[in-house]
Amino acid sequence: MENELHSAPLELPRLTFDLGTFEGFNFRPQCAIERNLTAAEVVAWDHDLQGEAEFWPAGDEPGVALVFKHRSSVTAGELLALDGLLNELRGDSAVNYLRIHYAVSVLGAGLETLTRTDVEDLSLDIFVGTNFCEVRREAAYELFELYYPEEYRVWEKSHCDGLTFDPDHFLDSPVFSVEEVDLGDQVAVLVATQ
Repeated sequence: MENELHSAPLELPRLTFDLGTFEGFNFRPQCAIERNLTAAEVVAWDHDLQGEAEFWPAGDEPGVALVFKHRSSVTAGELLALDGLLNELRGDSAVNYLRIHYAVSVLGAGLETLTRTDVEDLSLDIFVGTNFCEVRREAAYELFELYYPEEYRVWEKSHCDGLTFDPDHFLDSPVFSVEEVDLGDQVAVLVATQ
């Protein structure tokens, strides 16, 4: 098993960002790879020399796990494309991972063809915090004020007990597409207008 990783000295590609570690399965010996590999090791994996293999995020980098959430395996080309796109977007922030996830998972964009302009032009509002209830509430109030400014001002100035605003009812309306995402120590609510 040791030979599958060290049979030839491979120069690891230089990735700009820490994309976490990856679990893998090597089809030559028909077994799991004994240790998690870094993204650079996955990119450098020689399928002819070391054996045909599949890799998937180990989950230690929540943003990467989110981008590849609906995938059974990840290719070297996709990791290089993700690293390049994050570089174009000037960072591996949670918001960048969320935007890339939305473009790939919801809109069906191909990671290897996705550009900075595609990601930046998304009609998507992102709200991040530590508690889904608080983040949903914040999102609803901000979007209410943004999309219905006159009604928001009336509601805000009203002293009538009967004039209420239900954040959940507002976000669950057919006008919005809402996705709640768990990023480990943070949560996010993604809201797109239909």
